[in-house]
Amino acid sequence: MNADYVAPADARLAATLLLVRDGAQGVEILMMRRAERDNDFRSGAVVFPGGVLEPADRAAKRFVLGATDADLSRRYGLAQGLLDYAVAAVRETFEEVGLLLACDDIGRPAEPRPVWTEWRQRMQAGQATLAQMCESLDLRLDLRGLACWSHWLTPPGVNKRFDTRFFLAPAPLAQVAEADRNEALDLMWLTPQQALAPAQDLKLLPVTRRTLRDLSVFTRSAEALAAASAQGMITSTLPRRAVNRQGPTVVLPDDYAYAEVVKLDPDGLRHDACCDLVAGQAVRLSERVVRVTAPNPGMMTGPGTNSYFVGDPLAKRWALIDPGPADPVHLAALQAAAPGPVLWVLATHTHVDHSPGSAAAAAAFGAQVLGRVAAHPQGQDASFMPARQPQHGERMVIGPGCTLRVIHTPGHASNHLCYLLEEEKLLFTGDHVMQGSTVVINPPDGDMGAYLRALQALLDEDLQWLAPGHGFLVADPPGVVRALVAHRLRREAKLVDALRPRGRATLDELLPEVYADTPPRLHPVARRSLLAHVLKLQQDGRVVDDGECWRWCGG
Repeated sequence: MNADYVAPADARLAATLLLVRDGAQGVEILMMRRAERDNDFRSGAVVFPGGVLEPADRAAKRFVLGATDADLSRRYGLAQGLLDYAVAAVRETFEEVGLLLACDDIGRPAEPRPVWTEWRQRMQAGQATLAQMCESLDLRLDLRGLACWSHWLTPPGVNKRFDTRFFLAPAPLAQVAEADRNEALDLMWLTPQQALAPAQDLKLLPVTRRTLRDLSVFTRSAEALAAASAQGMITSTLPRRAVNRQGPTVVLPDDYAYAEVVKLDPDGLRHDACCDLVAGQAVRLSERVVRVTAPNPGMMTGPGTNSYFVGDPLAKRWALIDPGPADPVHLAALQAAAPGPVLWVLATHTHVDHSPGSAAAAAAFGAQVLGRVAAHPQGQDASFMPARQPQHGERMVIGPGCTLRVIHTPGHASNHLCYLLEEEKLLFTGDHVMQGSTVVINPPDGDMGAYLRALQALLDEDLQWLAPGHGFLVADPPGVVRALVAHRLRREAKLVDALRPRGRATLDELLPEVYADTPPRLHPVARRSLLAHVLKLQQDGRVVDDGECWRWCGG
Protein backbone atom coordinates (compact mmCIF):
# COMPACT_ATOMS: atom_id res chain seq x y z
CA MET A 1 0.00 0.00 0.00
CA ASN A 2 1.43 3.39 -0.97
CA ALA A 3 0.37 6.97 -1.45
CA ASP A 4 -0.43 6.57 -5.15
CA TYR A 5 -2.15 3.20 -4.78
CA VAL A 6 -5.25 2.71 -6.96
CA ALA A 7 -7.56 -0.23 -6.32
CA PRO A 8 -8.23 -2.56 -9.28
CA ALA A 9 -11.31 -1.46 -11.20
CA ASP A 10 -12.96 -4.86 -10.81
CA ALA A 11 -12.43 -5.10 -7.03
CA ARG A 12 -14.97 -4.09 -4.38
CA LEU A 13 -13.56 -2.09 -1.47
CA ALA A 14 -13.88 -4.01 1.80
CA ALA A 15 -12.66 -3.98 5.40
CA THR A 16 -12.16 -6.61 8.09
CA LEU A 17 -11.75 -6.26 11.85
CA LEU A 18 -9.58 -8.59 13.94
CA LEU A 19 -10.84 -8.37 17.52
CA VAL A 20 -8.39 -9.82 20.03
CA ARG A 21 -8.43 -10.55 23.73
CA ASP A 22 -6.34 -12.50 26.21
CA GLY A 23 -7.59 -15.98 27.08
CA ALA A 24 -6.35 -18.83 29.22
CA GLN A 25 -4.41 -20.31 26.28
CA GLY A 26 -3.10 -17.03 24.89
CA VAL A 27 -4.33 -14.46 22.39
CA GLU A 28 -7.88 -15.21 21.22
CA ILE A 29 -9.42 -13.87 18.02
CA LEU A 30 -13.11 -13.61 17.24
CA MET A 31 -14.05 -15.70 14.22
CA MET A 32 -17.35 -16.48 12.56
CA ARG A 33 -18.62 -19.21 10.30
CA ARG A 34 -20.13 -17.78 7.14
CA ALA A 35 -23.49 -18.85 5.85
CA GLU A 36 -23.70 -21.49 3.13
CA ARG A 37 -24.46 -19.86 -0.22
CA ASP A 38 -24.34 -21.08 -3.79
CA ASN A 39 -21.56 -19.79 -6.04
CA ASP A 40 -19.71 -18.20 -3.12
CA PHE A 41 -16.12 -19.37 -2.57
CA ARG A 42 -16.39 -18.11 1.02
CA SER A 43 -19.46 -20.24 1.73
CA GLY A 44 -19.10 -22.03 5.06
CA ALA A 45 -15.64 -20.60 5.65
CA VAL A 46 -14.51 -19.48 9.10
CA VAL A 47 -13.45 -15.86 8.75
CA PHE A 48 -13.14 -12.59 10.65
CA PRO A 49 -16.05 -10.13 10.62
CA GLY A 50 -16.05 -7.60 7.80
CA GLY A 51 -17.58 -6.60 4.50
CA VAL A 52 -17.76 -4.01 1.76
CA LEU A 53 -17.70 -0.25 2.20
CA GLU A 54 -21.00 1.58 1.88
CA PRO A 55 -21.51 5.24 0.92
CA ALA A 56 -23.29 5.91 4.23
CA ASP A 57 -20.12 4.99 6.14
CA ARG A 58 -18.62 8.37 5.28
CA ALA A 59 -21.20 10.17 7.41
CA ALA A 60 -20.10 8.19 10.46
CA LYS A 61 -16.53 9.52 10.29
CA ARG A 62 -17.55 12.67 12.17
CA PHE A 63 -18.32 10.51 15.20
CA VAL A 64 -14.85 8.91 15.32
CA LEU A 65 -12.68 9.38 18.40
CA GLY A 66 -8.97 8.63 18.25
CA ALA A 67 -8.24 8.89 14.52
CA THR A 68 -8.51 11.27 11.60
CA ASP A 69 -8.39 10.21 7.99
CA ALA A 70 -5.24 12.24 7.36
CA ASP A 71 -3.33 10.77 10.33
CA LEU A 72 -4.48 7.18 9.82
CA SER A 73 -3.84 7.23 6.07
CA ARG A 74 -0.44 8.90 6.41
CA ARG A 75 0.65 6.48 9.14
CA TYR A 76 0.19 3.52 6.80
CA GLY A 77 1.38 5.10 3.57
CA LEU A 78 -1.93 5.96 1.92
CA ALA A 79 -2.74 9.42 0.60
CA GLN A 80 -6.28 9.39 1.97
CA GLY A 81 -9.37 7.30 2.58
CA LEU A 82 -8.19 4.75 5.14
CA LEU A 83 -10.67 5.98 7.74
CA ASP A 84 -13.50 4.98 5.39
CA TYR A 85 -12.26 1.39 5.61
CA ALA A 86 -11.91 1.53 9.39
CA VAL A 87 -15.47 2.79 9.84
CA ALA A 88 -16.77 0.10 7.48
CA ALA A 89 -14.92 -2.57 9.48
CA VAL A 90 -16.53 -1.30 12.70
CA ARG A 91 -20.01 -1.20 11.15
CA GLU A 92 -19.76 -4.64 9.55
CA THR A 93 -18.53 -6.12 12.83
CA PHE A 94 -21.46 -4.63 14.69
CA GLU A 95 -23.95 -5.94 12.13
CA GLU A 96 -22.48 -9.44 11.96
CA VAL A 97 -21.36 -10.18 15.53
CA GLY A 98 -22.97 -7.41 17.63
CA LEU A 99 -19.76 -5.88 18.99
CA LEU A 100 -19.31 -2.13 18.59
CA LEU A 101 -16.13 -0.15 19.20
CA ALA A 102 -17.87 2.76 20.87
CA CYS A 103 -17.58 5.17 23.78
CA ASP A 104 -19.23 8.32 25.06
CA ASP A 105 -18.05 11.80 24.17
CA ILE A 106 -15.40 11.82 26.90
CA GLY A 107 -14.00 8.42 26.00
CA ARG A 108 -15.66 6.09 28.49
CA PRO A 109 -16.51 2.64 27.04
CA ALA A 110 -20.11 2.50 25.90
CA GLU A 111 -22.42 0.16 27.79
CA PRO A 112 -24.53 -1.98 25.44
CA ARG A 113 -28.27 -1.44 25.79
CA PRO A 114 -31.30 -3.32 24.43
CA VAL A 115 -31.85 -0.53 21.95
CA TRP A 116 -28.58 -1.55 20.25
CA THR A 117 -30.28 -4.71 19.02
CA GLU A 118 -32.99 -2.68 17.35
CA TRP A 119 -30.44 -0.44 15.67
CA ARG A 120 -28.44 -3.47 14.54
CA GLN A 121 -31.48 -5.03 12.93
CA ARG A 122 -32.45 -1.80 11.19
CA MET A 123 -28.92 -1.35 9.86
CA GLN A 124 -28.90 -4.90 8.53
CA ALA A 125 -32.19 -4.21 6.77
CA GLY A 126 -30.83 -0.99 5.25
CA GLN A 127 -33.27 1.11 7.26
CA ALA A 128 -30.69 2.96 9.36
CA THR A 129 -27.04 3.95 9.26
CA LEU A 130 -24.21 3.84 11.77
CA ALA A 131 -24.08 7.65 11.76
CA GLN A 132 -27.75 7.83 12.70
CA MET A 133 -27.21 5.38 15.54
CA CYS A 134 -24.26 7.38 16.88
CA GLU A 135 -26.20 10.64 16.71
CA SER A 136 -29.33 9.20 18.32
CA LEU A 137 -27.51 7.45 21.17
CA ASP A 138 -24.77 10.07 21.60
CA LEU A 139 -22.01 7.56 20.80
CA ARG A 140 -18.49 7.97 19.50
CA LEU A 141 -16.72 5.30 17.42
CA ASP A 142 -13.73 4.46 19.58
CA LEU A 143 -10.73 3.91 17.29
CA ARG A 144 -8.08 4.80 19.85
CA GLY A 145 -6.86 1.21 20.02
CA LEU A 146 -7.30 0.37 16.35
CA ALA A 147 -4.34 -0.23 14.03
CA CYS A 148 -4.02 -1.32 10.42
CA TRP A 149 -2.82 -4.92 10.12
CA SER A 150 -2.63 -5.84 6.42
CA HIS A 151 -3.93 -5.22 2.93
CA TRP A 152 -5.11 -8.07 0.70
CA LEU A 153 -6.43 -8.29 -2.81
CA THR A 154 -8.46 -11.16 -4.25
CA PRO A 155 -6.55 -12.84 -7.13
CA PRO A 156 -7.36 -11.59 -10.63
CA GLY A 157 -9.56 -13.69 -12.86
CA VAL A 158 -12.23 -14.65 -10.30
CA ASN A 159 -15.89 -13.65 -10.30
CA LYS A 160 -15.81 -11.59 -7.10
CA ARG A 161 -12.74 -9.56 -6.22
CA PHE A 162 -12.17 -7.59 -3.03
CA ASP A 163 -9.62 -4.96 -2.08
CA THR A 164 -9.57 -5.43 1.69
CA ARG A 165 -7.89 -3.63 4.57
CA PHE A 166 -7.53 -5.61 7.77
CA PHE A 167 -7.58 -3.78 11.11
CA LEU A 168 -6.66 -5.01 14.58
CA ALA A 169 -8.32 -3.79 17.78
CA PRO A 170 -8.93 -4.95 21.36
CA ALA A 171 -12.32 -6.55 21.85
CA PRO A 172 -14.79 -4.47 23.92
CA LEU A 173 -14.79 -6.44 27.16
CA ALA A 174 -18.19 -5.27 28.41
CA GLN A 175 -19.98 -6.61 25.33
CA VAL A 176 -20.99 -10.14 24.34
CA ALA A 177 -20.69 -11.26 20.74
CA GLU A 178 -23.82 -12.64 19.10
CA ALA A 179 -24.08 -14.06 15.58
CA ASP A 180 -26.62 -12.38 13.32
CA ARG A 181 -27.59 -15.81 11.86
CA ASN A 182 -27.53 -14.25 8.41
CA GLU A 183 -23.92 -13.56 7.49
CA ALA A 184 -22.56 -15.25 10.62
CA LEU A 185 -24.00 -18.65 11.51
CA ASP A 186 -21.97 -19.11 14.68
CA LEU A 187 -19.07 -17.47 16.51
CA MET A 188 -15.93 -18.73 18.20
CA TRP A 189 -13.09 -17.23 20.20
CA LEU A 190 -9.97 -19.18 19.24
CA THR A 191 -6.24 -18.83 19.59
CA PRO A 192 -4.45 -18.90 16.23
CA GLN A 193 -3.02 -22.30 17.14
CA GLN A 194 -6.48 -23.69 17.86
CA ALA A 195 -7.94 -22.30 14.65
CA LEU A 196 -5.09 -23.77 12.59
CA ALA A 197 -5.17 -27.17 14.28
CA PRO A 198 -6.21 -29.97 11.89
CA ALA A 199 -8.51 -31.35 14.60
CA GLN A 200 -10.71 -28.24 14.28
CA ASP A 201 -11.24 -29.02 10.59
CA LEU A 202 -12.12 -25.42 9.82
CA LYS A 203 -12.53 -24.21 6.28
CA LEU A 204 -10.00 -21.38 6.17
CA LEU A 205 -9.32 -19.10 3.23
CA PRO A 206 -5.64 -18.45 2.40
CA VAL A 207 -5.82 -14.91 3.79
CA THR A 208 -7.36 -16.20 7.04
CA ARG A 209 -4.80 -18.95 7.40
CA ARG A 210 -1.91 -16.56 6.82
CA THR A 211 -3.33 -13.97 9.23
CA LEU A 212 -3.68 -16.60 11.94
CA ARG A 213 -0.15 -17.78 11.34
CA ASP A 214 1.20 -14.23 11.61
CA LEU A 215 -0.72 -13.63 14.84
CA SER A 216 0.43 -16.93 16.36
CA VAL A 217 3.80 -15.46 17.37
CA PHE A 218 2.21 -13.25 20.02
CA THR A 219 1.50 -14.44 23.55
CA ARG A 220 -0.50 -11.39 24.64
CA SER A 221 -2.94 -9.21 22.73
CA ALA A 222 -1.02 -6.08 23.72
CA GLU A 223 2.01 -7.42 21.85
CA ALA A 224 0.01 -7.90 18.67
CA LEU A 225 -1.54 -4.43 18.96
CA ALA A 226 1.86 -2.84 19.56
CA ALA A 227 3.31 -4.61 16.52
CA ALA A 228 0.42 -3.43 14.35
CA SER A 229 0.76 0.15 15.57
CA ALA A 230 4.49 0.13 14.89
CA GLN A 231 4.08 -0.75 11.21
CA GLY A 232 4.79 1.84 8.59
CA MET A 233 3.79 1.42 4.97
CA ILE A 234 1.95 -1.86 4.48
CA THR A 235 2.68 -3.89 1.37
CA SER A 236 -0.31 -5.06 -0.61
CA THR A 237 -0.66 -8.85 -0.75
CA LEU A 238 -1.94 -10.21 -4.05
CA PRO A 239 -2.42 -14.01 -4.10
CA ARG A 240 -2.45 -15.74 -7.46
CA ARG A 241 -4.47 -18.67 -8.74
CA ALA A 242 -2.46 -21.69 -9.87
CA VAL A 243 -2.64 -25.49 -9.99
CA ASN A 244 -0.89 -28.24 -8.07
CA ARG A 245 -1.07 -32.02 -8.05
CA GLN A 246 -4.54 -31.91 -6.46
CA GLY A 247 -6.00 -29.25 -8.74
CA PRO A 248 -6.72 -25.48 -8.48
CA THR A 249 -5.04 -23.67 -5.59
CA VAL A 250 -3.77 -20.26 -4.47
CA VAL A 251 -0.17 -19.16 -4.01
CA LEU A 252 0.94 -16.26 -1.81
CA PRO A 253 3.85 -13.87 -2.41
CA ASP A 254 6.17 -15.67 0.00
CA ASP A 255 5.48 -19.10 -1.48
CA TYR A 256 8.44 -20.42 -3.47
CA ALA A 257 6.39 -20.77 -6.65
CA TYR A 258 4.88 -17.28 -6.59
CA ALA A 259 7.33 -15.38 -8.79
CA GLU A 260 7.30 -18.14 -11.38
CA VAL A 261 3.50 -18.31 -11.38
CA VAL A 262 3.34 -14.56 -12.03
CA LYS A 263 5.91 -14.84 -14.82
CA LEU A 264 4.08 -17.67 -16.55
CA ASP A 265 0.60 -16.18 -16.03
CA PRO A 266 1.31 -12.43 -15.92
CA ASP A 267 -2.31 -11.29 -16.16
CA GLY A 268 -3.45 -13.92 -13.69
CA LEU A 269 -6.32 -14.94 -15.94
CA ARG A 270 -5.35 -18.44 -17.08
CA HIS A 271 -4.74 -20.01 -13.65
CA ASP A 272 -2.75 -22.81 -15.30
CA ALA A 273 0.76 -22.27 -13.92
CA CYS A 274 1.84 -25.20 -11.77
CA CYS A 275 3.11 -24.49 -8.25
CA ASP A 276 4.47 -28.02 -7.71
CA LEU A 277 7.77 -29.31 -9.04
CA VAL A 278 6.65 -32.61 -10.52
CA ALA A 279 9.39 -35.03 -11.51
CA GLY A 280 9.48 -35.65 -15.25
CA GLN A 281 7.06 -32.83 -16.07
CA ALA A 282 8.30 -30.45 -18.75
CA VAL A 283 7.64 -26.80 -17.87
CA ARG A 284 8.17 -24.15 -20.53
CA LEU A 285 9.54 -21.14 -18.68
CA SER A 286 9.99 -19.05 -21.84
CA GLU A 287 10.39 -19.60 -25.55
CA ARG A 288 14.06 -20.35 -24.88
CA VAL A 289 13.86 -22.38 -21.64
CA VAL A 290 12.25 -25.69 -20.65
CA ARG A 291 12.71 -27.26 -17.20
CA VAL A 292 12.48 -30.93 -16.24
CA THR A 293 12.94 -31.94 -12.59
CA ALA A 294 14.66 -35.22 -11.74
CA PRO A 295 13.03 -37.82 -9.45
CA ASN A 296 15.68 -37.41 -6.72
CA PRO A 297 14.08 -35.39 -3.88
CA GLY A 298 15.85 -35.35 -0.54
CA MET A 299 17.33 -33.28 2.26
CA MET A 300 20.18 -32.02 0.07
CA THR A 301 18.28 -31.87 -3.23
CA GLY A 302 14.95 -30.41 -2.12
CA PRO A 303 12.22 -31.28 -4.64
CA GLY A 304 14.82 -32.72 -7.02
CA THR A 305 17.54 -31.55 -9.41
CA ASN A 306 16.44 -29.26 -12.23
CA SER A 307 17.61 -29.91 -15.76
CA TYR A 308 17.15 -27.02 -18.21
CA PHE A 309 16.92 -27.05 -21.98
CA VAL A 310 18.12 -23.69 -23.27
CA GLY A 311 18.00 -22.80 -26.94
CA ASP A 312 16.87 -20.86 -29.95
CA PRO A 313 13.56 -22.21 -31.32
CA LEU A 314 14.16 -20.63 -34.74
CA ALA A 315 17.69 -22.01 -35.11
CA LYS A 316 16.59 -25.34 -33.60
CA ARG A 317 19.73 -25.63 -31.50
CA TRP A 318 19.59 -26.43 -27.79
CA ALA A 319 21.82 -27.03 -24.79
CA LEU A 320 20.98 -29.10 -21.73
CA ILE A 321 22.17 -27.65 -18.42
CA ASP A 322 22.68 -30.17 -15.59
CA PRO A 323 21.44 -33.57 -16.82
CA GLY A 324 21.15 -34.64 -13.19
CA PRO A 325 21.65 -38.14 -11.80
CA ALA A 326 22.34 -41.19 -13.96
CA ASP A 327 18.71 -42.24 -13.86
CA PRO A 328 17.04 -44.00 -16.83
CA VAL A 329 13.63 -42.58 -15.84
CA HIS A 330 14.96 -39.04 -15.84
CA LEU A 331 16.80 -39.60 -19.14
CA ALA A 332 13.57 -40.82 -20.71
CA ALA A 333 11.79 -37.70 -19.43
CA LEU A 334 14.53 -35.52 -20.91
CA GLN A 335 14.26 -37.25 -24.25
CA ALA A 336 10.48 -36.79 -24.27
CA ALA A 337 10.76 -33.11 -23.30
CA ALA A 338 13.61 -32.08 -25.63
CA PRO A 339 12.27 -29.14 -27.68
CA GLY A 340 14.77 -29.74 -30.49
CA PRO A 341 18.25 -31.03 -31.32
CA VAL A 342 20.56 -30.87 -28.29
CA LEU A 343 24.15 -30.04 -29.22
CA TRP A 344 25.66 -29.50 -25.76
CA VAL A 345 25.30 -31.01 -22.30
CA LEU A 346 26.54 -28.49 -19.75
CA ALA A 347 27.32 -29.15 -16.09
CA THR A 348 27.26 -26.40 -13.48
CA HIS A 349 29.46 -28.61 -11.26
CA THR A 350 30.16 -32.26 -10.62
CA HIS A 351 28.31 -33.10 -7.42
CA VAL A 352 26.53 -36.40 -7.78
CA ASP A 353 23.03 -34.94 -8.17
CA HIS A 354 24.00 -32.70 -11.11
CA SER A 355 26.42 -34.32 -13.55
CA PRO A 356 26.35 -38.18 -13.51
CA GLY A 357 23.71 -38.21 -16.25
CA SER A 358 26.03 -36.37 -18.64
CA ALA A 359 27.43 -39.34 -20.53
CA ALA A 360 24.05 -41.01 -21.10
CA ALA A 361 22.41 -37.72 -22.11
CA ALA A 362 25.25 -36.91 -24.50
CA ALA A 363 24.92 -40.35 -26.09
CA ALA A 364 21.14 -40.08 -26.36
CA PHE A 365 21.23 -36.64 -27.98
CA GLY A 366 24.50 -36.92 -29.88
CA ALA A 367 25.79 -33.95 -27.88
CA GLN A 368 29.12 -32.74 -26.54
CA VAL A 369 29.72 -32.60 -22.77
CA LEU A 370 31.13 -29.33 -21.38
CA GLY A 371 32.03 -28.47 -17.80
CA ARG A 372 34.93 -28.23 -15.39
CA VAL A 373 36.73 -30.86 -13.35
CA ALA A 374 36.89 -30.19 -9.61
CA ALA A 375 40.19 -29.47 -7.89
CA HIS A 376 39.44 -32.08 -5.20
CA PRO A 377 37.86 -35.49 -5.89
CA GLN A 378 35.98 -35.83 -2.58
CA GLY A 379 32.22 -36.03 -3.17
CA GLN A 380 32.59 -35.49 -6.91
CA ASP A 381 31.26 -37.38 -9.90
CA ALA A 382 34.26 -39.45 -10.97
CA SER A 383 32.59 -40.40 -14.25
CA PHE A 384 32.47 -36.83 -15.52
CA MET A 385 34.67 -36.46 -18.61
CA PRO A 386 34.10 -33.17 -20.46
CA ALA A 387 35.16 -32.71 -24.05
CA ARG A 388 36.13 -29.18 -23.10
CA GLN A 389 36.29 -26.99 -19.98
CA PRO A 390 34.56 -23.62 -20.55
CA GLN A 391 36.39 -20.50 -19.46
CA HIS A 392 35.06 -17.64 -17.35
CA GLY A 393 33.51 -15.00 -19.62
CA GLU A 394 33.18 -17.33 -22.59
CA ARG A 395 30.05 -16.70 -24.69
CA MET A 396 28.31 -19.73 -26.19
CA VAL A 397 26.13 -18.70 -29.13
CA ILE A 398 23.44 -21.36 -29.33
CA GLY A 399 21.56 -19.42 -31.99
CA PRO A 400 21.01 -15.85 -33.24
CA GLY A 401 18.60 -15.23 -30.37
CA CYS A 402 20.20 -17.28 -27.61
CA THR A 403 23.58 -16.68 -25.97
CA LEU A 404 24.94 -18.24 -22.80
CA ARG A 405 27.80 -16.53 -20.98
CA VAL A 406 29.92 -18.65 -18.64
CA ILE A 407 30.52 -17.25 -15.14
CA HIS A 408 32.95 -19.10 -12.89
CA THR A 409 31.45 -19.09 -9.37
CA PRO A 410 33.68 -21.15 -7.04
CA GLY A 411 32.79 -21.65 -3.41
CA HIS A 412 30.21 -24.41 -3.20
CA ALA A 413 32.53 -26.29 -5.54
CA SER A 414 35.83 -25.25 -7.07
CA ASN A 415 34.56 -26.01 -10.57
CA HIS A 416 31.16 -24.38 -10.23
CA LEU A 417 29.88 -22.52 -13.27
CA CYS A 418 26.77 -20.41 -13.72
CA TYR A 419 25.37 -19.78 -17.19
CA LEU A 420 23.79 -16.44 -18.04
CA LEU A 421 21.12 -16.40 -20.75
CA GLU A 422 21.89 -12.88 -21.89
CA GLU A 423 18.70 -12.30 -23.88
CA GLU A 424 16.54 -12.91 -20.79
CA LYS A 425 18.99 -11.78 -18.09
CA LEU A 426 18.36 -15.17 -16.53
CA LEU A 427 21.15 -16.91 -14.61
CA PHE A 428 21.24 -20.69 -14.25
CA THR A 429 22.77 -20.92 -10.80
CA GLY A 430 23.22 -24.64 -10.14
CA ASP A 431 23.94 -24.76 -6.43
CA HIS A 432 25.61 -21.36 -6.20
CA VAL A 433 22.30 -19.76 -5.25
CA MET A 434 19.54 -21.98 -3.91
CA GLN A 435 15.89 -21.18 -3.36
CA GLY A 436 14.83 -20.90 0.27
CA SER A 437 18.06 -22.19 1.80
CA THR A 438 21.79 -21.74 1.88
CA VAL A 439 24.20 -24.16 0.28
CA VAL A 440 26.73 -26.28 2.13
CA ILE A 441 30.32 -25.14 1.73
CA ASN A 442 32.35 -28.31 2.24
CA PRO A 443 36.17 -28.01 2.33
CA PRO A 444 38.56 -28.84 0.81
CA ASP A 445 36.75 -28.28 -2.49
CA GLY A 446 34.34 -25.79 -0.93
CA ASP A 447 35.79 -22.39 -0.03
CA MET A 448 33.83 -19.79 1.96
CA GLY A 449 36.01 -16.86 0.97
CA ALA A 450 35.72 -17.76 -2.72
CA TYR A 451 31.98 -18.24 -2.31
CA LEU A 452 31.45 -14.76 -0.86
CA ARG A 453 33.61 -13.18 -3.54
CA ALA A 454 31.68 -14.98 -6.26
CA LEU A 455 28.39 -13.81 -4.78
CA GLN A 456 29.61 -10.22 -4.62
CA ALA A 457 30.69 -10.45 -8.27
CA LEU A 458 27.13 -11.35 -9.29
CA LEU A 459 25.99 -7.95 -8.02
CA ASP A 460 27.85 -6.41 -10.97
CA GLU A 461 25.71 -8.39 -13.41
CA ASP A 462 22.41 -7.14 -14.84
CA LEU A 463 20.15 -9.99 -13.72
CA GLN A 464 16.36 -10.27 -13.66
CA TRP A 465 15.84 -13.96 -12.87
CA LEU A 466 17.61 -16.88 -11.26
CA ALA A 467 17.01 -20.47 -12.35
CA PRO A 468 18.39 -22.58 -9.48
CA GLY A 469 19.41 -26.21 -9.56
CA HIS A 470 16.66 -26.95 -7.04
CA GLY A 471 13.40 -25.00 -6.89
CA PHE A 472 11.40 -22.53 -8.94
CA LEU A 473 12.46 -19.40 -10.81
CA VAL A 474 13.60 -16.70 -8.38
CA ALA A 475 12.93 -12.98 -8.84
CA ASP A 476 14.98 -10.02 -7.52
CA PRO A 477 18.47 -11.52 -7.94
CA PRO A 478 20.28 -8.54 -6.33
CA GLY A 479 18.12 -8.76 -3.23
CA VAL A 480 18.56 -12.51 -3.00
CA VAL A 481 22.34 -12.29 -3.41
CA ARG A 482 22.68 -9.50 -0.85
CA ALA A 483 20.60 -11.52 1.61
CA LEU A 484 22.87 -14.53 1.13
CA VAL A 485 25.99 -12.46 1.71
CA ALA A 486 24.44 -10.87 4.80
CA HIS A 487 23.45 -14.30 6.13
CA ARG A 488 26.97 -15.67 5.74
CA LEU A 489 28.50 -12.60 7.38
CA ARG A 490 26.07 -12.90 10.31
CA ARG A 491 27.10 -16.52 10.69
CA GLU A 492 30.74 -15.47 10.63
CA ALA A 493 30.02 -12.87 13.31
CA LYS A 494 28.41 -15.55 15.50
CA LEU A 495 31.52 -17.66 15.05
CA VAL A 496 33.73 -14.75 16.10
CA ASP A 497 31.51 -14.07 19.13
CA ALA A 498 31.75 -17.72 20.13
CA LEU A 499 35.48 -18.17 19.61
CA ARG A 500 36.95 -14.84 20.75
CA PRO A 501 35.91 -15.10 24.45
CA ARG A 502 37.12 -18.70 24.60
CA GLY A 503 40.47 -17.97 23.00
CA ARG A 504 40.59 -21.46 21.52
CA ALA A 505 37.98 -24.13 20.81
CA THR A 506 37.20 -27.17 18.70
CA LEU A 507 34.59 -27.22 15.95
CA ASP A 508 32.39 -29.46 18.08
CA GLU A 509 32.50 -26.93 20.92
CA LEU A 510 31.59 -24.07 18.60
CA LEU A 511 28.93 -25.85 16.55
CA PRO A 512 25.97 -25.77 19.03
CA GLU A 513 26.43 -22.04 19.64
CA VAL A 514 27.14 -20.87 16.10
CA TYR A 515 24.31 -23.00 14.69
CA ALA A 516 21.90 -22.70 17.62
CA ASP A 517 19.16 -21.75 15.14
CA THR A 518 19.64 -24.96 13.16
CA PRO A 519 17.91 -28.23 14.14
CA PRO A 520 20.42 -30.63 15.78
CA ARG A 521 19.68 -33.27 13.14
CA LEU A 522 21.29 -30.93 10.60
CA HIS A 523 24.38 -30.20 12.67
CA PRO A 524 26.56 -32.80 10.92
CA VAL A 525 25.93 -30.96 7.64
CA ALA A 526 26.28 -27.55 9.29
CA ARG A 527 29.67 -28.64 10.68
CA ARG A 528 31.05 -28.67 7.14
CA SER A 529 30.09 -25.05 6.57
CA LEU A 530 31.39 -24.14 10.03
CA LEU A 531 34.80 -25.49 9.02
CA ALA A 532 34.59 -23.39 5.86
CA HIS A 533 33.89 -20.28 7.97
CA VAL A 534 36.85 -21.06 10.23
CA LEU A 535 39.14 -21.58 7.25
CA LYS A 536 38.04 -18.22 5.86
CA LEU A 537 38.95 -16.57 9.15
CA GLN A 538 42.30 -18.33 8.91
CA GLN A 539 42.78 -16.90 5.41
CA ASP A 540 41.91 -13.48 6.84
CA GLY A 541 44.59 -13.90 9.53
CA ARG A 542 42.13 -13.91 12.42
CA VAL A 543 42.49 -17.52 13.62
CA VAL A 544 45.25 -20.13 13.52
CA ASP A 545 45.18 -23.91 13.54
CA ASP A 546 46.30 -24.93 17.03
CA GLY A 547 46.41 -28.67 16.58
CA GLU A 548 43.01 -30.05 17.56
CA CYS A 549 41.69 -26.56 18.26
CA TRP A 550 41.34 -23.25 16.52
CA ARG A 551 42.86 -20.25 18.30
CA TRP A 552 41.69 -16.67 18.06
CA CYS A 553 44.54 -14.31 17.21
CA GLY A 554 43.00 -10.91 16.64
CA GLY A 555 40.60 -8.66 14.84
